[in-house]
Amino acid sequence: MNPYWSALARTLRPYTPGEQPRVEGLVKLNTNESPYGPSPKALAAIRAAASDDLRLYPDPEARRLRAMLAAYHGVRPENLFVGNGSDEVLAHAFAALLRHDAPLLFADVTYSFYPVYAQLTGVRFETVAVDADLRLRLADYRRPCGAIVLANPNAPTGVALPLAEIAALVEARRDIPVLIDEAYVDFGGETALPLIANHPNLLVVRTMSKSRALAGLRVGYAIGEAGLIEALVRVKDSFNSYPLGRPAQEGAIASVEDEPYFQARLKDVIAERSAMTGGLARLGFEVMPSAANFVFARRPGYAGAELAAGLRDRAVLVRHFAKPRIADFLRITVGRPADTERLLAALGDIVG
Repeated sequence: MNPYWSALARTLRPYTPGEQPRVEGLVKLNTNESPYGPSPKALAAIRAAASDDLRLYPDPEARRLRAMLAAYHGVRPENLFVGNGSDEVLAHAFAALLRHDAPLLFADVTYSFYPVYAQLTGVRFETVAVDADLRLRLADYRRPCGAIVLANPNAPTGVALPLAEIAALVEARRDIPVLIDEAYVDFGGETALPLIANHPNLLVVRTMSKSRALAGLRVGYAIGEAGLIEALVRVKDSFNSYPLGRPAQEGAIASVEDEPYFQARLKDVIAERSAMTGGLARLGFEVMPSAANFVFARRPGYAGAELAAGLRDRAVLVRHFAKPRIADFLRITVGRPADTERLLAALGDIVG
């Protein structure tokens, strides 16, 4: 270990992102990227923004983008914060809203960046066990704590909670901040955004990486009561006062303007998720009910690592987590129909 490292760097256990290999003919179903490109209008706006104006700093407040997103979601611009992907927004939220004397609560099976953020920002946390079916039990979040983070739909399971359960929790925990991470909500979940008007403790975090196919642009945002947003701005302006570049702002605006394209691609992904689920079931897989752009599945009698390796040998890449309780599962991104055919053929070859 390098002697110049700080004590923090020595103790961090960084998040491990999904692989991004460059292999000819690979079916890449491991990082929950959209199988379809961004809106053509978004691409045109990004190209137009690649002009001589790049010598100038972008709008540090992203006012046009915030106004567009606010109008789209039926809130005011002061209720909206934008950042470099939802990961940066979450990192700011951990520092600005989730660090308290009492511990932060999040599930033991959820987005594995949460404990990394907590360690980085000095947030004490406790994990709450999901049930035997890997589902969140919100009754377990009524215990003493300083804040709560829930991914809905959850990752990596894809299982979504109904809005009524989220509403009951947010109402019962008005004493603390509650953050709902809705990275995958567009694919079939119920958003908690309608609760914000009457719940000043609620922050909802979104991304344009998944449903809007802009993972390479890095745009995320949060919606909440103006006081919560102000805390995020204070942290942002102490860290990176110009978070989104000109192409990112313009591309995101154009994507929101192209609602027909957005809805059409959502329908395509949801339809293919159903086809993939049916195909996996016919091969004897147990598939969790997904409201995301991926499925979480296991095949009794086969270890998850064995299946992932077998697929890799056949040029199909999926995500496997070597962690307690979920080591036999594969998280498989929904691709195009041809990708599903390759996946199912490879799995058929493996399991017989």
